[in-house]
Amino acid sequence: MKPLAYRIRPKTFDDIVGQDHLVGKKGVIRKMIEQNKLFSMILYGSAGCGKTSIAEIISKEYPTSSFSFNASTDNKEKLKDIAESTRYYENTVCIIDEIHRMNKQTQDFLLPYMESGALIVIGLTTENPYRAINPAIRSRCHIYRMNEINISDVINLLKKTSINENLYILSDEIYQYIATASSCEIRTALNMLEIVNLMDKDEINIENVSKTIGKKAFLIDEKGENFYDCASAMIKSIRGSDPDAALHYLARLLKTEDIQFIGRRLLCSAYEDIGLGNPNVGPRVYAAVKSALYLGLPEARLPLAYAVVDLATSPKSNSTYAAINEAISDLDTLNSMKIPPHILNKELKSGKYEYKYPHDYENDYVHQQYMPDELLGKIYYHPYDTGAYERGIKKFMEELKSKPDIKKQNK
Repeated sequence: MKPLAYRIRPKTFDDIVGQDHLVGKKGVIRKMIEQNKLFSMILYGSAGCGKTSIAEIISKEYPTSSFSFNASTDNKEKLKDIAESTRYYENTVCIIDEIHRMNKQTQDFLLPYMESGALIVIGLTTENPYRAINPAIRSRCHIYRMNEINISDVINLLKKTSINENLYILSDEIYQYIATASSCEIRTALNMLEIVNLMDKDEINIENVSKTIGKKAFLIDEKGENFYDCASAMIKSIRGSDPDAALHYLARLLKTEDIQFIGRRLLCSAYEDIGLGNPNVGPRVYAAVKSALYLGLPEARLPLAYAVVDLATSPKSNSTYAAINEAISDLDTLNSMKIPPHILNKELKSGKYEYKYPHDYENDYVHQQYMPDELLGKIYYHPYDTGAYERGIKKFMEELKSKPDIKKQNK
């Protein structure tokens, strides 16, 4: 018999969980299919969120030929054969799994086919396409981020599946246990549900289910408190400079034995909440996290506790966090802005377009425009006064900008 996750694989957009912004009644992909106007796209998100299911439904619903290509296992010759088929079939659909693994040369091969519309590419990836995929490919695709699946979505699917597939009807506690243990990956949750249904029904309880699943669930205490709520409480305690509370939540999180997750959250806090208030804390936390991974539990608790106390007792500054968020927000709201021509080419020497090399000047600084005209005078980074280091930055920048431009004598 085929696995449960395969048997109940979504067959229509209505079966997709948690992605209404794309395939719901008003979702953009559903609208494409309804209006018979499909465009190349990249779907990105974590494993098990429904990327492949959406792509397969598109290929069934869209009235044209479709092919699949895996960038990890298939060779370029297969892609050439797919491209060759566009001579006979208009608007051929090609689903490319793990598109981030496709090398630049192969990506470039696709460009003319995508440009003409002969090949409609549906790229699937767990990586951020803005970092992992050729800009030329990205510019020819609509990029859609998949939502993370939440616990309630998984629980509802497990209950629905239990009824439709004539499985055991389990307690809410067990359904939540499976949902949290699966890290909200639908495929994993269904596999776990199938395993639980091999047990004798009168033996199904939290303890036995935990042993049967063979994976530590993200339940922090006997009440089944949400793993992510506890992680959030630890970070908020760090942000609030309460090392005792932060250690308490760290102790609870350590029960999950997920050192990697804890480490990621601590590193994020180092750069979001402490930042330039204590710039040395980032490398220290990174070293502690690497040490924890190397040591493993139970010793991993020692460097992680060190990192938590270090973060909680550090001066706090989210100045860089606020600055980059504002800069990104401007990109989303303002029109395209040109880079000032004098900083694109050092050899350009025509009056106001001459690039001035800062190291030719005293203090290695010279007044000149770097910002696009549309943002001239815009200030994103505002140094805080909470730590000595950032107070020094503020003083240094103020003094630098007040000095005249004086060329160095030895230049």
